[in-house]
Amino acid sequence: MGENSKIEWCDHTFNPWIGCQKVSPGCDHCYAEAMMDHRYKKVQWGAHGERKRTSEQNWKKPIQWNAQARTFRKENGRRPRVFCASLADVFDNQVDSSWRQDLFALIRKCSNLDWLVVTKRPENIEKMLPSDWRGGYSNVWLGTTAEDQTRFDFRWKRLKKVPAVIRFISYEPALGPVRLPSNGFWPDWLISGGESGAGARTLRPQWVRDVIADCRRFGVAPFHKQWGSYHNNPLVVEKGMTARDAREIDAEGKGGGLVDGKLVREFPDQV
Repeated sequence: MGENSKIEWCDHTFNPWIGCQKVSPGCDHCYAEAMMDHRYKKVQWGAHGERKRTSEQNWKKPIQWNAQARTFRKENGRRPRVFCASLADVFDNQVDSSWRQDLFALIRKCSNLDWLVVTKRPENIEKMLPSDWRGGYSNVWLGTTAEDQTRFDFRWKRLKKVPAVIRFISYEPALGPVRLPSNGFWPDWLISGGESGAGARTLRPQWVRDVIADCRRFGVAPFHKQWGSYHNNPLVVEKGMTARDAREIDAEGKGGGLVDGKLVREFPDQV
């Protein structure tokens, strides 16, 4: 549950526990539920399902990455990024509060790592943060998912009130258009991506172009991860190519990832 990651925007994933509950349409085809509940039978998903803490050995992995961070930085010119938690939600109501305290203690200890914490429950963040959070830990980026405009408006309204060195939106799976507000306070970073796997829902290429244009306008770093399926890829949708031919041109991520022939994978400037 702690490992080197193939996710394009992080280097490692760490899961302090596993298990969650669906909260909105973006969760309908949850890969974590499919893997941890349906395939491996490790936990039962849902409000009455368990949340299972991972092993002590797993909890030692970030300490190892932290010890190796200086070498990583020399080789890559930046700090290592850890996605926490890909198989759970740090701000889940059903999680034992002592586990969360242990997690934040580990985050403080591993100060050479940048921790990317993504939640579907930003309304819970403030009441679940550690008492020494103040203006935010210097090594924690706080993010929330938003699969459409309704969820963006609701969740960003809550996340933007929480102090953090980096705040970001994970617009994945993108299930409807999302536009950034024309005035106000904006996230530092926005990740976009289409749904993958069996039954993947449609992502229209123009949704991605429009939100990237908003990012450019308002100084938000855009990161387009993937189209999810070649049925969403503009080479197929707009150019009429077959999925096989499109794959020959664009093999970046599941379903390809090029936006009008270019990779758009930027990161926010760190304070």
